[in-house]
Amino acid sequence: MSKYLSEKYQSLEVYTPGEQPRDMRYVKLNTNESPYPPAPGVVEAVARQAGRLQLYSDPVSADLRDALAARYGVKRENVYVANGSDDILNFAFMAFAGNGSRAYFPDISYGFYKVFAELNGADYAQIPLREDFSVAPADYMDLDGFIAIANPNAPTGMALTRDQLEPVIAASRDHVVLIDEAYVDFGAESCAPLIEKYDNLLVVQTFSKSRSMAGARLGFALADKGLIEDLERIKYSTNPYNVNLMTAAAGIATLREDAYCMQNCRRVIETREASADRLKAMGFEVLPSRSNFLFARKPGVDGGMLYRELKARGVLVRHFDAPRISDYLRITVGAPEQMDVLFIKLREILEG
Repeated sequence: MSKYLSEKYQSLEVYTPGEQPRDMRYVKLNTNESPYPPAPGVVEAVARQAGRLQLYSDPVSADLRDALAARYGVKRENVYVANGSDDILNFAFMAFAGNGSRAYFPDISYGFYKVFAELNGADYAQIPLREDFSVAPADYMDLDGFIAIANPNAPTGMALTRDQLEPVIAASRDHVVLIDEAYVDFGAESCAPLIEKYDNLLVVQTFSKSRSMAGARLGFALADKGLIEDLERIKYSTNPYNVNLMTAAAGIATLREDAYCMQNCRRVIETREASADRLKAMGFEVLPSRSNFLFARKPGVDGGMLYRELKARGVLVRHFDAPRISDYLRITVGAPEQMDVLFIKLREILEG
């Protein structure tokens, strides 16, 4: 870092994204991308905007928000859109954490929560997952601050039901509860229907996973009008044009072909369950996943070694060198033929 960086950021522990090496061709199962392309009409919708790039995008994102409102049965005033869901998470920590209270989130979860808390100067506490790696709602009752829970959780893939999460929201009426639903379309239950009941609930989702738009960067939030206005206040103080023309067009086109995306989710779920069974047959312990990835370990086998050996053989998975989970691999559910390669390479390593 340079000598000019503000002192308050010099000790910041940054988020480490999934690696993107280019030294060889890899089977890429490390960043939870969809193995399937965007909906058929998306490319055409993006191309139509290419000749309009001299113009700013709509700062209100009216058409996109209307499309999302129709999809989720809410009003435009209940929808916020942004350049990826990470942007929304950052704004939420900026807007709702601090002010003499703490931010709370699980100790094993999405790594950006800690980064955003520190980036925005918020005091925070990480609540340990239970022994079985589950998030226990009882641990989040009556806390004196902002709460962020990924559901399904990452990197474990485990999920809570809406009925399990509602008491947490109800018990925290003086603070915002953010439910991060990046993977909800792969078999979990959304808390979105609760936004009409709780004005402190912020539900965050993304087009990156279930809608095959990781490269387009589009996220959205559903909440009471007041919370949406709070996020808009931050947006208009930083970047009013936060969703570009082509991404907005891609998002609208994707929502028009929602059945295509949801069918792809079902295909991923089928592959996930079949892959979990194959891993278990090889002696792996696999956590119950409601996401587009599996979190697994083979007792007695070093997870870091497996990650390195798979990479050397052209298969990328994610390994977290952290207490409690260092022997686990997070494996994105790819297309069936990609998973076949994974299992061939795993057998080579384990039998060799």
